[in-house]
Amino acid sequence: MTHASDTGRISGMGMGSGRQRLSTEGLPGWLDPVVRVVESVEPLQLSRFLPPENGAGRQSAVLILLGEGDRGPELLLMERASSLRSHAGQPSFPGGALDPEDGDPKAGGPLRAALREAEEETGLDPGGVQLFGVLPKLYIPVSGFVVTPVLGWWREKSPVGVVDPNETARVFTVPVADLTDPGNRVTTVHPSGYRGPAFLVESAVVWGFTAGVIDRLLHYAGWERPWDRDKQVPLDWRS
Repeated sequence: MTHASDTGRISGMGMGSGRQRLSTEGLPGWLDPVVRVVESVEPLQLSRFLPPENGAGRQSAVLILLGEGDRGPELLLMERASSLRSHAGQPSFPGGALDPEDGDPKAGGPLRAALREAEEETGLDPGGVQLFGVLPKLYIPVSGFVVTPVLGWWREKSPVGVVDPNETARVFTVPVADLTDPGNRVTTVHPSGYRGPAFLVESAVVWGFTAGVIDRLLHYAGWERPWDRDKQVPLDWRS
């Protein structure tokens, strides 16, 4: 398992120079709480769904990219195409399964995969991204993905948008101020009985794995504001 405490070790594992190394040098001060989360958070503090001990699951990575927008810190998200087999139509972080050329899943593979997938899905220029942390691997039971969340600072902004409509329906950024706004926070109720935190932002319902990770990051970074957890929204609320 790649744990946040292994960050220093990972950054020296021969991934080459530049954007495929982890570095906290020169980050803006507002990211300090996020760096502390990377250094201290335990897997079960992020999710009760952890990778199977038998090693099953498809290795994947997502990019949690934070940058400066017109309204302060913001997060890059995308909406998956409705035709995809897994998590169709859901807002998500850019990311996907590791390819063989990404390399070792226990070393630099997730870093390469997160940047590669983000570039393929959103047109992001990886050269403007400074990777600064890796969270513990998590698990998505419904699709069998073992996910490594990789955190990045969008040091040099580049245009982003839909590259392949067959994969991505929309690319958008969300101000952190909107994610912490109690009025945008709800509990989603899935027909299967699943209940979890969600965000009503940018005409989207961000829920499931993505919302769970955002929720925990806000909490442990000290950015969370009290919100009404009894305010429920069914996942078919727009229909």
